[in-house]
Amino acid sequence: MERIIKFFKVKKPQQLKKWIYILSVCAIVFWVCFRIVALILQHNQDVFNISRDISINGTPVLTMTAQNSSGVLHEPITVEKNKAYVTGNRVGLFRAGQKVGNGKITSVSQNINLDTGMYVIKTSNVENGLQYVEYTRNGYFVPVYAVVDDNVFVYENGVATLRKVIVAHSDADVALITQGLHDGDIVILSKVSSGERVRIEKQGE
Repeated sequence: MERIIKFFKVKKPQQLKKWIYILSVCAIVFWVCFRIVALILQHNQDVFNISRDISINGTPVLTMTAQNSSGVLHEPITVEKNKAYVTGNRVGLFRAGQKVGNGKITSVSQNINLDTGMYVIKTSNVENGLQYVEYTRNGYFVPVYAVVDDNVFVYENGVATLRKVIVAHSDADVALITQGLHDGDIVILSKVSSGERVRIEKQGE
């Protein structure tokens, strides 16, 4: 009996401290493992949701609605002492009165210059160097980056469809399309592949 009483008085408190220590360590290890597993599951779930959203609803794309309108294009010319020279395939883009920087075109020669083999454009109040002539045309204006090899992508029933177009002219920013588009066509401005399932995320101007 004395041994039993001594056991509870002396041995049991020591064992209790030992078990408390073990349980504390186990609790910490369990909590750390739980957090790691929870983070992994959350990460996998986020990735899966994005992939599932794209597979169900399509790739989000930026688009614009085609509308036949009047717009301004910019054609480069190099001016020297209010005179510029252009080739025969470009001379039709210029006419007297067009704005060039802070000045304007005063005349466009109808005959080729025999010394240069080019056509002469005369200007007034135009600084020397590279300038841009503004001219107005009618058609469908889309960002030049949306046209690839005379094709654009249009949104049709949730699918990116390749459409052949005729680009009459383009500058550094926009392309003038005269055939292949119709009022109301939704032109895709984002990078996509033919037949890819897409959804309209935002419409540009």
